[in-house]
Amino acid sequence: MNGYLQRSIPVLRNSSLVLARCLLALLFAVTSTASASAHVKWFCAYDVAGQPLELSNVLCQDFEILIFIAAVGLLAGCFLEKTPLGEAMLRSMDRVTIGIRLHTEEMVRAFCFFFFIGVWTLGGILLTPELTSKSLLLPPLQFTIAICLLWRRTLPISALGIVILFGMAIHDYGMFHLADYPIFLGIAAYLALRGLQKKFFGIEPIDIMRYATAVTLMWASVEKWAYPQWSYPIFITHPSITFGFDPAFYMRAAGAVEFVLAFALLWTPLVRRCAAAILAGMFIAACLEFGKIDTIGHSGIIAVLFAVLADDRRVENDRRVPLAAPAGFCAALAATLFAYYVGHATLFNTTVL
Repeated sequence: MNGYLQRSIPVLRNSSLVLARCLLALLFAVTSTASASAHVKWFCAYDVAGQPLELSNVLCQDFEILIFIAAVGLLAGCFLEKTPLGEAMLRSMDRVTIGIRLHTEEMVRAFCFFFFIGVWTLGGILLTPELTSKSLLLPPLQFTIAICLLWRRTLPISALGIVILFGMAIHDYGMFHLADYPIFLGIAAYLALRGLQKKFFGIEPIDIMRYATAVTLMWASVEKWAYPQWSYPIFITHPSITFGFDPAFYMRAAGAVEFVLAFALLWTPLVRRCAAAILAGMFIAACLEFGKIDTIGHSGIIAVLFAVLADDRRVENDRRVPLAAPAGFCAALAATLFAYYVGHATLFNTTVL
């Protein structure tokens, strides 16, 4: 019996160290926000068709522990929402964000105006810095989108222009690359519906924009696991970001943080508003770290996150129990990993496992 205990103690000690390491990495992945939130394709070399890190290497012990901790954190947030403290937090958020809530549409339009004037001024950019084009249609289309954002009645024209730009990007770069950016379609839907004063089969315009943002960030999280090496040049120029962690492990932690926060945008009011606040802080920190390009590129998503943070709607008789959150989180993770890897293998003949 003593021999068994002696053999077990090192195993337990090692497991405790791995768990502590994962907890610290998740914490630092949130606090050292710039590298996790800067879109790597805008600053580093990348190859969309290249072989991603095989799933057998992604789904390692560290990854499983990171996902487990993220799921536990999500579950804790869901239980908190059912308590008096959770209600108090919601009321506090309502008071702090009332200015944004009363002018959500105007805020989204202002941020989008800044974005399209920004890319129009830079020139040659379709929707994001890596999506370049020499089309003569591009400058007048972007300028028209921006101008039509000034009046509610012309918002559908801006929405149509965004869809045209998205279609041009698909034509030039392929559907898989543009799977990074469904948020633009969500913003276009929001603008069109607000301009027409309509809902989409009973779904509020802000919810369509929120869903598209969640999908965008979940997909981007998988990219952090599939291509961690794309971010390594950033760690060379900003070595303090990783807090001494191995870059590959740090990227797994950053992806876990981003995925759970993205999924949380789909959940109940307190959970999604807290997630929106954290994500907004991450993207703003990235803008401060990486400058003008990042500020212009992320202005749209920051606007969406502010809108979600300020959204004070409650769901009466909400039947989503807290235990459903980690189950949904794991299902979303499995579905996104499957779609990413199988889709990539189908299009580019790469290996999944």
